[in-house]
Amino acid sequence: MGKKLKFGIIGTGNIFTASHLQPLLEHEEVEIVALCDINKLRAEKLAAEYKIPYVYSDYDQMLKELPELEVVDICTPNLFHSKAAIAALEAGCHVFCEKPDAVNPVEAQKMADAAKGSNKLLMVMRNNRFSPQAQYLKSYIEEGLAGEIYTGRCGWLRRRGIPGKGGWFTTKELSGGGPLIDLGVHFIDLAVWLMGNPRPVAVSGATYTKFANNELSDSIHSKFGERQENGTFDVEDLANGYIRFNNGATLQLEFSWASNLGEEMNFVELRGTQSGASIIKGELQIYTETAGQLTNLTPVFKGTSKLGNHGKHLYHFIDCLQERAEPINTPEQGVDMIKILSALYESAETGKEVRL
Repeated sequence: MGKKLKFGIIGTGNIFTASHLQPLLEHEEVEIVALCDINKLRAEKLAAEYKIPYVYSDYDQMLKELPELEVVDICTPNLFHSKAAIAALEAGCHVFCEKPDAVNPVEAQKMADAAKGSNKLLMVMRNNRFSPQAQYLKSYIEEGLAGEIYTGRCGWLRRRGIPGKGGWFTTKELSGGGPLIDLGVHFIDLAVWLMGNPRPVAVSGATYTKFANNELSDSIHSKFGERQENGTFDVEDLANGYIRFNNGATLQLEFSWASNLGEEMNFVELRGTQSGASIIKGELQIYTETAGQLTNLTPVFKGTSKLGNHGKHLYHFIDCLQERAEPINTPEQGVDMIKILSALYESAETGKEVRL
């Protein structure tokens, strides 16, 4: 076992309590010593329940008063990711941050520069890379069994699943956008990672807002976030687009919080010269040919981890800090991701392809 790492948490809302808290509490090399939230009462209740000694409503104060902190985990609304990360890095802490990296490429680059300048590890949540299906498919592709991956599709489509309607999720100033930045970061990242991280060179996209006044819900995800009656809704509820990469590969994408379709689904589909593959609602299929026949393969994954993909990524981050692993994702990949999302929004606004 490595040394205990002293963690401070910035943001104690839904994503922290649902996906970060238990994995960190259960890790024998983690000690959560401080919680920080603008809603101090919420943080105080958690601190009392889990016997966490320090509570703050200002992360600058936390960083100043607790020089013993070694790691900061950021789970705030999107707007504050970069500011909090940079402050923590400059205070000498390693940083794990919820997705997306930032709300624009300038802020994402500032985060990457701060990590490099501080010589500390910055890692942003990419939990979908840690599913058994994604890990298997990555190995399959790296062994050359798929051949050249030259195109693909990805998406996450909900029929009615707008999170925290009227709150920060649907307020562009705080979130940076709607389902494209909320959901797109997950599956665009997964597709690009499986494709070998080619560099994006051009994008085109479109966005739509058609369900801002619709109150129906059929998705558990609509319960995520804090709903605000008569709040703001100035983001899209559906986005689609197209990405070109420097190696000639392309990626189609579509993400919705609300649209009239059959059922909620998420998917990544890749086409290779030797094999294609899809992960649809968590099920992996490989499409290839063997012995002169077209063949479909369905790998079997036994058992499930109670840790979950978020927890697996947090544990990978800790392994990196303890020098047991090399980072699966880098700040530079995060900058590319935010460039893609920002350019898709720009293309949607101008109606023109955007070169990167």
